[in-house]
Amino acid sequence: MTARPPVRIALNIAVDGALAALAVSLARVAADPSGAWLDPPWLPAAGAATLLLAGLPFRLPWQYWRFAGIDDLLAVAWSSAIGAALLAFVIALSGVASGNPAFPAVYALTLLVLLGAPRVVYRRWRHRRGGGLPGGFAPDIPSALVVGAAEDIDLFLRALAWDRRRTLQVEGLLAVGSRQTGRRIHGSPFLGSIDNAAAVLDRLAGEDRLPDTLVVATPDLAGQSLAVLVEQAERHGMRIRRAPRPTALDPAGTADRSRELELRPMAIEDLLNRAQVPLDREGMARLIQGRRVIVTGAGGTIGSELARQVAALGPERLILLDNGEYALWLIDLELAERHPHVARESLLADIRDEARVRDVFEHWRPELVFHAAALKHVPMVEANPLEGLLTNVAGTRHVADAARAVGARAMVLISTDKAVNPTSVMGASKRLAEMYCQALDIAARSTGRGMRCITVRFGNVLGSTGSVVPLFQRQLERGGPLTVTHPDMQRYFMTVREAVGLVLQASVVGAGDAMLPSGEEGGIFVLDMGKPVKIVDLARQMIRLAGLMPERDVEIRFTGLRPGEKLHEELFHGKEPPVPTGFPALLMASPRTADPAIVGRAIDEIAAACRGGQSRLALTLLGRLVTEFEHNAEGLMPVVNRP
Repeated sequence: MTARPPVRIALNIAVDGALAALAVSLARVAADPSGAWLDPPWLPAAGAATLLLAGLPFRLPWQYWRFAGIDDLLAVAWSSAIGAALLAFVIALSGVASGNPAFPAVYALTLLVLLGAPRVVYRRWRHRRGGGLPGGFAPDIPSALVVGAAEDIDLFLRALAWDRRRTLQVEGLLAVGSRQTGRRIHGSPFLGSIDNAAAVLDRLAGEDRLPDTLVVATPDLAGQSLAVLVEQAERHGMRIRRAPRPTALDPAGTADRSRELELRPMAIEDLLNRAQVPLDREGMARLIQGRRVIVTGAGGTIGSELARQVAALGPERLILLDNGEYALWLIDLELAERHPHVARESLLADIRDEARVRDVFEHWRPELVFHAAALKHVPMVEANPLEGLLTNVAGTRHVADAARAVGARAMVLISTDKAVNPTSVMGASKRLAEMYCQALDIAARSTGRGMRCITVRFGNVLGSTGSVVPLFQRQLERGGPLTVTHPDMQRYFMTVREAVGLVLQASVVGAGDAMLPSGEEGGIFVLDMGKPVKIVDLARQMIRLAGLMPERDVEIRFTGLRPGEKLHEELFHGKEPPVPTGFPALLMASPRTADPAIVGRAIDEIAAACRGGQSRLALTLLGRLVTEFEHNAEGLMPVVNRP
């Protein structure tokens, strides 16, 4: 219970006592209009005393009138009833004859009205004066249309009523379903549903009462339905904001009601995110719990999220490996705070150093390996191809061989859609890494012994280091322009949490209790990335979410494809027909077999060429192994800008 100043409590006692005394006089007249009952002069004072005594268990003097709600009015009702009963008892003891046996009931009802009505009136007056109750009228306050489920809207409106700044005026509500239209929450009407949002906004615009802001109150509202809603709001020039999560609000009103309500901008992830896929969490726990697990590239976007989710599943020991000191320190610090009871080791190591990798694995003898370490930025690898090949190809072989040598149960390779029909050195290097791991997996499964090698392929991760979303955010902060390589460029996107959850799901299928589809040993798990997104559309959405208009406020500039890039990424090669796994959002690419010894010798030759600085030879050897590699070494000329 929030403490109230003594002066305020004393004022409540005085006002409630005076109202109780008045209620006694009014009830006496109502119960005995003839005046035959001669009430003693102490009766009003007795009414005040009994009411205050009855209100103590219900904390009546501690109530905030400006926040009076159902619980407060129930407390008033109980106090009135008990106070009337106590007064009737006092009258009976005094020997004063009552003019009407119904006096206690009349007094209780009169007391309820006199105590309850001022609280309701005062609450509405204070909120109107402070900026308006939801549904009230305050012309100087920005107006809003609130969208969401009824429960979430209720919590938001309650929190808005407590906001001391009164910075938002609710014009109306939009429901998730269609049955609420015409109903009200805290006086604010449901004007329609998300499905007919366009018609609602058009009607409000025609009536010249279109709100300034659209507030999304339900946190689970995301993906295509939200994107359509945002598009309609943007068409009318409305700002888009998200309400705080319901857990951040205070439904009971027991916290500090003077706090400020902070709305946050809509994130691009909210528009691109899909419905959450059910995952086999029990299978993941069986796979991870009580085992020694190593994550390479643990400081990167994928590696750090893998470390978080693995740590939450209770491994015996979690080994974090990365060659970047600061990134490794950050994830180690985070896990120390979130999962202090999980034994951890943070190791600085470069996977290109075969001896160092072998020593790490021989010392810690991991049972599960998640290999996320790689050079993944296409232009950077194009500019430094030998470094990319040494890391992505030779480094992957070092990790796989070391894991197999110490008897690891499984290794999971994080791959990319750029490995399919690659046009970049990065994509071709990841395809060769896939081939080596596929070959090891086929050999292990054919003999029934040895380490399982599980390859998981997916597209771009929203917000990852070096990706387009952080780039657009930096460009927006500078006022633009936003640079897009080509108007027709498309990419697959997925949030990092969703991607890593599906990586763990693939690990359960490939190395856990689940069965692989028949004959798919060595197959590559491919995450269902949904539909590809045009990068130029992504740029336009980010500009609009910033409250600006594309081309008018922020320019979009087309720069042309860079070396190694292609317009459209693919998830499956033509000779890799997708096979269902029986798990949502998880497919498998039919394997293209390779002999591990042959691939291993070729990797050794490529690594030797790289160490000798022989770029042409290294790329020639790469092309012989990855026959579909069509290197776009020069990129395309800049395209003509068009809106």
